[in-house]
This record gives sequence, C-alpha cells and structure tokens, in this order.
Amino acid sequence: MNREDMQTRSTSGAFKTRTEEGGDLYIEGYFSVFDSNYDLWPGASESVARGAFSETLDGDVRALVDHETRLVLGRTTANTLELREDNHGLWGRIKINRDDSDAMNLYARVQRGDITQCSFGFSILDEETENREDGSVHWTIRKVKLYEVSVCTFPAYEDTGVVARKRDYEDIQKRKTEAWRNALLKRLNPGQGQPNETGGK
Repeated sequence: MNREDMQTRSTSGAFKTRTEEGGDLYIEGYFSVFDSNYDLWPGASESVARGAFSETLDGDVRALVDHETRLVLGRTTANTLELREDNHGLWGRIKINRDDSDAMNLYARVQRGDITQCSFGFSILDEETENREDGSVHWTIRKVKLYEVSVCTFPAYEDTGVVARKRDYEDIQKRKTEAWRNALLKRLNPGQGQPNETGGK
C-alpha cells in the first residue's frame, strides 16, 4: 500500500448531541474504536491499535460531513473540534455553528437518531501484517497521520482503500505461492544447486 495515499475507515458510532450553558451546541462520539475488526472482504480484515492516533492529534484536523471538504463543521486549530484518544478509541466533539444551516441541519438529524455513523481520513505510517493459519490476512494499524473526521450518512470503505489492500493481499499470496513452489522443487531435486564431487554445479 502506498502510505502517502489517504485512506478512510468507517464505523457505527453512538453520536450524541449536547447543549451546554450559554447555548453552545455540540455533536460528540467516537470516530474510531480500537481493536475492532473491519472486514474488508472474506479472508481479509483490519483493526486500529491503541495509540495509533497519539502522535497526530496536535495537527490541523477538520470535521466534515460525508468527507465533503466544502462542508466543514469544525477544526482543531480553530478550537471548534476537540479530539482525544482514550482506551476505547478516538473521541471527538464538534462545536456547532448556529449561523451555518448545514451544521444545524446535521445537528437535528443526529439529535433524532437519523445519522449515527462516522468515518476518519488518514495515512498509514506504521502497521503489522498477520498471515493466519486459516489462510486469512489481518492488518493492525499502529500509527497514522489524521487529516479529517466525518459524520456520515452511509459510511463505507473508499474504493481506493480496498483496492490498495487487495494489492497487498495479492502480493502476499504471490510470495506464499512462490515459497511453496521453491520448497516443492527443493524436495523433488534435493541436489539441485549443490556442488558436485568435482567442484562444479
């Protein structure tokens, strides 16, 4: 996978709306849950490890609607988006702009329970690959660069993320096939490649 490519991952969150003293409105919930399997396709899965966001939360992160860059709900550098990592996952709180009709409409939909899901956009900086005995593959994401979090109507894996993972999977399967073939050839021709009595090959 090209680690410079931005990926997105989605989850069903338990978003809540909140009104604080003074009338400030907030949407809050978890944008990512640690150690929860994302099923990419049969035989391939992925999870985000605890600590994956620990080095990226000081950056300039936006809160969006459905990954639409024109629909900005909040921003960490403007103190309208708060993000933190705890033992459960990546928690966030968005301060809603009452003068923004898109933000107020979203707030109403979350309040009614019409929208409860979310996603986050990031690049992978460190991960581990596990080839399991049943033939499946699991990736554990250890470290990311976070760009944005989104409140989503229909969260799903972006095609680019799945395609990139499939390339990784195909490379793994190719290496396994080559290793099996080389091991078989070695058993069938145990002397191949070994020096003979005259010192030749």
